[in-house]
Amino acid sequence: VQLVESGGGSVQPGGSLRLSCVGSGFTFSNYYMAWFRQAPGKEREAVAAIDIRGAPTYTYAVSGRFSISRDNAENTLYLQMNDLKIEDTAEYYCAADAVNLQMARWYTYWGQGTQVTVS
Repeated sequence: VQLVESGGGSVQPGGSLRLSCVGSGFTFSNYYMAWFRQAPGKEREAVAAIDIRGAPTYTYAVSGRFSISRDNAENTLYLQMNDLKIEDTAEYYCAADAVNLQMARWYTYWGQGTQVTVS
């Protein structure tokens, strides 16, 4: 199983970024997916999750600004991030699991991360 994130970068407050995560080595459409982030000195936290039917869940801090989606035909998970704030600065990770963990942290498979810096 491999998860590869891309799309991170540096933006000014109020800007937008779209993160992508391409999965391989497993049946993507059968897996529950999520985005997590970890800022320096802080614990990793869930940002958004999406189930196998495409139903999303968001943490309160990003609700209304971020949108999670998936393209099962392309084995790709997305995170559209709008109105970015300084506090969104973190390393962002995608995660996959065969169990519907939603926002819990015990996902089995993780990507290597992509850095998002808002300043």
